[in-house]
Amino acid sequence: MKNTRHIIIIFFFFMQSSCENFVEVDVPDQKIVSETVFGSDEAANNAVIGIYNELFKADFSNGNFRSVTLLGGLSAGELQTTALNEEMIEFEESEILIENSYNLALWSSAYNIIYLCNAVIDGLRKYNGVSEEMKAKLMGEVQFVRAFVYFYLVNLYGKVPLIQSPDYRENALASRAEKTEIYEAIIDDLENAVAILGESYEGGERIRPNKYTAMALMARVYLFLEDWEKAETYSTQVINSTENYALLNDLDQVFLANSQEAIWQISPAGRALSVIPNEPRIFILTSAPPQSNQPTAITKKQLMLYSKKDIRSEYWLGVFPTDVKDYYYPTKYRIHDSEGIKEYSMVMRLAEQYFIRAEAKVHLENLTGAITDLDKIRERANLDLIMNLNSGITGEALLDSIQIERQRELFTEWGHRWLDIKRTGMAPKILSGTKTSWQDTDVLYPIPEEERSKNPNLTQNNGY
Repeated sequence: MKNTRHIIIIFFFFMQSSCENFVEVDVPDQKIVSETVFGSDEAANNAVIGIYNELFKADFSNGNFRSVTLLGGLSAGELQTTALNEEMIEFEESEILIENSYNLALWSSAYNIIYLCNAVIDGLRKYNGVSEEMKAKLMGEVQFVRAFVYFYLVNLYGKVPLIQSPDYRENALASRAEKTEIYEAIIDDLENAVAILGESYEGGERIRPNKYTAMALMARVYLFLEDWEKAETYSTQVINSTENYALLNDLDQVFLANSQEAIWQISPAGRALSVIPNEPRIFILTSAPPQSNQPTAITKKQLMLYSKKDIRSEYWLGVFPTDVKDYYYPTKYRIHDSEGIKEYSMVMRLAEQYFIRAEAKVHLENLTGAITDLDKIRERANLDLIMNLNSGITGEALLDSIQIERQRELFTEWGHRWLDIKRTGMAPKILSGTKTSWQDTDVLYPIPEEERSKNPNLTQNNGY
């Protein structure tokens, strides 16, 4: 592998920002290409746009078959397979083979995004053709994206290589870092992003992170680390940014492009693959199963969470009736073809911040504040308020209610339920009764065997 690998990648994405054709070209001089990509604000900005383009296309983040959303939904019991796809069934049954190509695609596409981020960060630091203002902005954005991807890697796989250099040869034999080290790197990136990024969204489009996007992820990180005070502090700053965010009472509006509930979205606009997000294409059943294009449906276990009063089942669940059974599917997104782009893929939204703050407040013994936050979501869903039903609820019962409400609200969004039952230690209890071959080591996905064959320093997770 050549030294110039990372520069060539950036060069390709710089070219992609104005042209969707991905053509390999000879790059005769690493320094010339680097100075071209980082020789002006416009060129450097286009290189970062290339990373957002990749987020829409990469298996890890595209909402398609090999994405965190679909595979995490299968692992958590939100989704069930309706077509004979053995590699998906392995996720549904938590019997993932080390050769599973979907798992490999998830891992490798996530690391590809990290390599792109590292290359941009390295170029911004080395070359002086970009203005200080633009350099700071792009650095903050890319550090946020890198932190976001590492958050998922460490929670899906446990210990993973911590790659922060674009030098492929230096990283080819990297060992797995401890989770504490990875979280330290995530926090460091996010602290820099919070300090650098502005408060508004560029052009009103919520596809590039701002200061509050980084704060929202910081709140989630500290929730997972059980630093309740910091989780509350960061979520509060996001919630209090009322000029940017609001819970929307009309559930049909939540997943629209640039909705006021969106903290960060991925846009399909201008991409070669499609003019609509992948989620509606793979989730919305347009003919009776089994079918390979829409290979999953909502599980009965997920459906049973909703009472008749809960309007989320009306707005966010659809049904395809057959003579044998009814198949339910998520309708958070709708299909918009000839009507143009109306939706972006939702990555982070305000409702999660209320859940984070509510959970943090319980642990900080502010039960009244936690009830108030949780009731914000329940009220929108047309459910009775806990304040009226059981104002004397215990902390333990309130934590259970928060988890149930997260399950109802955030289903089929970026693997929330899968990560929730793992971080709370509830996965064995919840899944051992429904997955016949469940072992407690199944809470982590296996390190792909193909990656281990290339890097002998990559150890395997227990149980594989």
